[in-house]
Amino acid sequence: MSSLPPHCDRALAEGKPDAARAAHPNLVLATSILSSSLAFIDGSVVNVGLSAIGKNLAGTGADLSWVVSGYLLPLSSLLLLGGALGDRYGRRRILLTGITIFGLASLLCAFAINLWMLVGGRALQGIGAALLLPNSLAVLGATFEGKARGRAIGIWAAAGAAAGAVGPLIGGWLIDAVGWRAIFYINLPVAALAIFMGWRFVHVKTSDKPVALDPLGALLASLGLGCVTWGLAAASAEKRMTAASGIALAAGVLILLVFLWIEHRAGERAMLPLKLFGASSFSGLNLMTFLLYGALGALMLLVPYVMIESLHYSAREAGAALLPFPIVLAIGSPLMGKFAGSHGSRLPLGIGAMIVAGGFLLGTRIGSGSYLATVLPAMVLISLGMACVAAPLTTAVLSSVDASHTGIASGFNSAVARGGGLIATALLGMVLTVRGRALLAPFHAAMVVCAVAAALAGVCAFVWVKGNNRQQM
Repeated sequence: MSSLPPHCDRALAEGKPDAARAAHPNLVLATSILSSSLAFIDGSVVNVGLSAIGKNLAGTGADLSWVVSGYLLPLSSLLLLGGALGDRYGRRRILLTGITIFGLASLLCAFAINLWMLVGGRALQGIGAALLLPNSLAVLGATFEGKARGRAIGIWAAAGAAAGAVGPLIGGWLIDAVGWRAIFYINLPVAALAIFMGWRFVHVKTSDKPVALDPLGALLASLGLGCVTWGLAAASAEKRMTAASGIALAAGVLILLVFLWIEHRAGERAMLPLKLFGASSFSGLNLMTFLLYGALGALMLLVPYVMIESLHYSAREAGAALLPFPIVLAIGSPLMGKFAGSHGSRLPLGIGAMIVAGGFLLGTRIGSGSYLATVLPAMVLISLGMACVAAPLTTAVLSSVDASHTGIASGFNSAVARGGGLIATALLGMVLTVRGRALLAPFHAAMVVCAVAAALAGVCAFVWVKGNNRQQM
């Protein structure tokens, strides 16, 4: 969805390093970065390739949106289960399994002969990413301690942001020079190297404590989200609610209600203990996350698509247009993280979301002038707002629950961020069906809706985040 790396692992937040130190800790860090870069790059690079994919595989509207949704759906619904599997069966084993699945899925995507074969490959990529992402971070928590752990996580996060930044740029160049299939072929050598390094250098112990798994909860969450996503995508593409989309939405809501009932019955063994929502700040922060990251997901999908389809930019130029976002984020996030740690998260979260809303309103000028006059100001303002939000949001989420649930809370918040992007993508079918200059009108309308969502996210921060909300070290 974006170049923001998730802090999504309960083992990192709760666990202690293994007694046996790794013989090559820097190579473990390199392995973790290589592994997670697969997910970060593919989370952003495909947006630049949507136009080429649609033309080659005859995909339009809601069907084309599934190239993105097919990846986000399993990633958002299985992220917590991926971390729990690593705790139970070994982080190294699940990490290598995730990388292998991701690599094979990339091969399937590259060989896709139709759109739905590509969507199937993207779904498998999402499953692989849900396994490798939390465990690539968990091995750092098990390998490093103290200041070294903080430094390793900082390098991991910075590398993730860099991967998300260069992904669209490299992807755009590959699409122009070779074709869209090259953006999946390039994953294969990276995955092979990550598997070798993980097998050779990562050695972390399996948890001595039996970790409860919740496969039924994960299945119900996936099915429920899948039905809701399909229903919204179909209704968006048709620009009306049909019988099929209505039935899918109703089924999805029903399945998600059953999921909540199952989670309530499971108690502490649940994938998502519902008692976490007893804290209003936790609920408010996740509502804020859903709104803000949903808007951000729409931005990252629509801006390169509109630039290519309507404004006739090359894929390389459209990828380069997104560069201000990770650059500003990399510079501003550490500063705002320190501010939130000392002064609380409420102000940076609330003000940052309002700045993002202003950036989306500036986005309604895209198409009326040059890149420097229209696209760049909007991207810079949105980037400044997200730099205010990214690190303080993690601080606020971890501070909103007791110490025994910080890992689950962080993982769920990361899943909510991706779920916001998933729902936003499903709703964009009506935009993706339009071509040429006519695409600008629905795009501008989408920017206004995103501005409203970002502003509401700011309201959530002011209402539910405590003024003295600070990270407990």
